[in-house]
Amino acid sequence: MATPHGLLASAADVPCLAKQEILRLEGIGKHFPGVVALDGINLDLRVGEVHAVCGENGAGKSTLMKIISGQYRPDSGAICYRGEQVHFASTSNAQDAGIAIIHQELNLIPHLSVAENLFLAREPKRGPFVDKRKLNDDAKRCLARLGLDVAPSTLVGTLSIAQQQMVEIAKALSLDAQVLIMDEPTSSLTESETVYLFRIIKELRGAGVAILYISHRLDEMQHIVDRVTVLRDGRHISTNDFASLSVNDIVARMVGRSLDDAYPPRRSVPTTDVLLSTRNLRRSGVFGPVSFDLRKGEILGFAGLMGAGRTEVARAIFGADKLDEGTITLRGKPVSIRSPREAIRHGIAYLSEDRKKEGLALSMPIASNITLANVRGIAPSGFLRFSEEARVAKQYVVGPSELVEVKGGKGPPEDRVSQNSQKQY
Repeated sequence: MATPHGLLASAADVPCLAKQEILRLEGIGKHFPGVVALDGINLDLRVGEVHAVCGENGAGKSTLMKIISGQYRPDSGAICYRGEQVHFASTSNAQDAGIAIIHQELNLIPHLSVAENLFLAREPKRGPFVDKRKLNDDAKRCLARLGLDVAPSTLVGTLSIAQQQMVEIAKALSLDAQVLIMDEPTSSLTESETVYLFRIIKELRGAGVAILYISHRLDEMQHIVDRVTVLRDGRHISTNDFASLSVNDIVARMVGRSLDDAYPPRRSVPTTDVLLSTRNLRRSGVFGPVSFDLRKGEILGFAGLMGAGRTEVARAIFGADKLDEGTITLRGKPVSIRSPREAIRHGIAYLSEDRKKEGLALSMPIASNITLANVRGIAPSGFLRFSEEARVAKQYVVGPSELVEVKGGKGPPEDRVSQNSQKQY
């Protein structure tokens, strides 16, 4: 049976529609090689509701959102949307029906402008040509709605991760969707940007838009969420009014046990020995002067608004960007770090903000990515032994969260591994 949107109906016979219900999932299942990602998931979404979906890494949240938005096809179960049983064959298919998604992973084209990304494949036309003036005017309105002070003509590749996240949000909002999926939308945002986003969410809810909201920041949900569904190991655990549960209740359902002490007291104490010291680090027009001391056993946090230079300081210390001035002292001795290779030799590691662009070689296997920073250590003679590569890599893969066999020189590339597992690797 064809729906009004030209979508294929599910073979399952599921009755629709509950009062105010716009979307319902019945028994959704999804399998990947060796992994049951989703196992009989039920979920309903109401008009004008913010419905949170919570769970640990690997619980199946993002996979479920990709099924709703047409990126994945479920192996079992049925999707009921606006009174019709449907199958979305693609993301554009879902968008045409009124479902948009803000991705956890940025889905932008770096060499195109902000305006071109916002209206990609939906550009306003004047005859056969793109109407650039209207394109930029429409983009300005989208950006102003989020308080983002970026010119529409700016290339996306020149923006910070936080700015790109805001562009991703603006792109989804420009679709005027009836169902909006937000997958970790605040993960790269500052507090002030998050406040802007929450204001928009409340406006959308008041206009009747239904929102599915995923976030690991449970405390922030109290400001916007109406109901919450908890997933664990690909299964539906519970759905409740958010106000009826505490954060501890939600966490306990996520992990499957009560948490008497969610944040246990710290047992280690930083020493007085200074391990890393910087003085007057400066990069013209970017940051500086920056001076700090890092002690053994200490976690030193860098706080600041978007554009304050936190990431840039870290990159400069790691040798990824050149310093104009300043000194770095490591274990009491001055060091000159001119490249990431030299930083690694000094025992300095860097976990990048953008793992896909700067942290992982997505076309290479898991084992190769894990050992990439220490190739010399596993191939001292200059010849790489895959068996040694696999042996070393397996030492760093702990627990069953990613059921992918780690093999040297082969196995699934990083771009076929889940987003949360990419973070771990």
